[in-house]
Parts: sequence; structure tokens; C-alpha cells
Amino acid sequence: NKLFMQEAIGAEYGEGFETFRLDGPLKVDVDYLNDRLQEGFLKRIRYAMKPDEAYGLIFSWDNVVSDTRALKLNAWKQLAFEEGKEIPDEGDAQRLMLSAGADHVLHKILLWETAESEVDRLKSRLLQIYYDNLLKLEKPMDGLKEWLDALCTARIPCAVVSSLDRRNMVDALERFGLKKYFQGLVSEEDGMESMAHKFLSAAMKLDRKPSKCVVFEDDPRGITAAHNCTMMAVALIGAHPAYDLVQADLAVANFNELSVINLRRLFANKGSTFMDRQKQIIEKTPPKRKLTIDTI
Repeated sequence: NKLFMQEAIGAEYGEGFETFRLDGPLKVDVDYLNDRLQEGFLKRIRYAMKPDEAYGLIFSWDNVVSDTRALKLNAWKQLAFEEGKEIPDEGDAQRLMLSAGADHVLHKILLWETAESEVDRLKSRLLQIYYDNLLKLEKPMDGLKEWLDALCTARIPCAVVSSLDRRNMVDALERFGLKKYFQGLVSEEDGMESMAHKFLSAAMKLDRKPSKCVVFEDDPRGITAAHNCTMMAVALIGAHPAYDLVQADLAVANFNELSVINLRRLFANKGSTFMDRQKQIIEKTPPKRKLTIDTI
């Protein structure tokens, strides 16, 4: 499970992942999806009349849909209590514990002298504590439900990506009352190896080109992954300060600051396809006309 692992960003050069079909494996990358997920004639007419429906919104689970900072920190504290250890009180150390992998936290931050044979047991117990605490969560991030209501009214499809297994993620969404708003779910069972792969998988499930998708993230690494996929990125300030999120296309303190018009403005620079990769067209000089007797 990748809940307590630092995931790779992915798609640094537009590369994607392999998916398997009846006729064999299929390599899916950013350019492939931007090219193949083109709208048909009827969709183009519909999107011209209702441009908001052409967008696809992708929400990261951690600290965007659910406030998982307290969940992770409490899981570490409970594990330390069970093992007779202590957690450092410094804010910097605790921030690193929330973003780094479990192996790094155990050896480099907490400095627990743990045998390698015990590491797997500690990580398994940490994961169990996290899932037990997840069952106690009853509400999503502030303003998220109202924002999803506005998106549902505008008929903009949404997806959520997470390292949780599908059963626990669906259970949590149903407790939050948000299950009906998401047309696509990317979970542990999808087997995506990086953040960018999750975003590309979500775009496929929403049937939207990556260049027309907007990712909601709280992590600077997730924002980089979104841009690697030619997607827009909206950052939520909280887990990271605003100055760490300057590369995002838009940064907000909470969902109450957003409206559908913000999505239109994200793509207003050069239209809805300005993130598409463009092929250079070389104009050829027309051949010179030869003068003949008939011309004179």
C-alpha cells in the first residue's frame, strides 16, 4: 500500500502507463490521450453551447477531499505509544512525517533503532491504525460539498484519486455524502505507479482530454505531476504554505472561494486547447512560374 510512501511524480517527458486489452498491451501516454480523446461532431456542438461540460475535474483524496493530516499524525502517535517510543514535538519534524515514506520516517526522523525484520510489522500496524481512524471520519473538507453541488449543476464530471483501496474509499465517500458527485474513482486496485499515472487514469475514466482537466491538489509534487500531464492545477493552501504552491495556476484557502467562472478563466488565455502540444507547420515557398510563349 502506498499510503505511507512518497510516490513518484511521473510523466516527466509525457510518458504514461501500459493498459491491457484483448488484442494485447496498449501504451497510453499524454500525447496519445490528448489525441485520441477528441470530441465527436455532436460533442463539439454541445461543448460549443455549454463549454463548462468539456472540462474534467480531478480531486486528490489527501487534504483535498478529506483532512488526512490529523489521521496520519495520530496513527504515528498511537504506534509510538504502543511501542513505548516518543514522537518529536517540532513542527518541522511532524511535517516531514506527513510527506515522507514510512521507512524514511522510522530511520531518519524518529531515529528508531528497529531491525529490518520489524519494519514490515510496524508499517502493517501503522496502516491498520490509519484505516481504523478513517472509519471515524464523518465530514469532508470545508466547502467541498457546496463546490461539488455547483459543479453538478454545471454538469462538469469529477473524479477522485487515492492510494486507499476501493472499498474503504467508497465507504468514506458514502459517509461524507459525496459518492454521487464522482463519476470516476482511481484507487489502489488500479495499480498506478505515480501521481501522474493516477491523473491520466482519471482523465480516461471521465472521457476528457488531459489538457481539459483541472487537478485539485495540496502538494507541490502533485501540482508538478498535473502540469506534466498538460493539466491545470488548483492548489489548496493548508498542508503547505502559499509560497510553496506558487507554480499552481490558482491557489485558494478553501473551496468557498471558488466558482465555475474560475474554471473558465483558467482556460481563457488561449482558449480551451492552449495546453495542447502543437506541431510546427513549415510553409513551403510556391514554385516560380516559368514564362513561355503562351504566357506572352
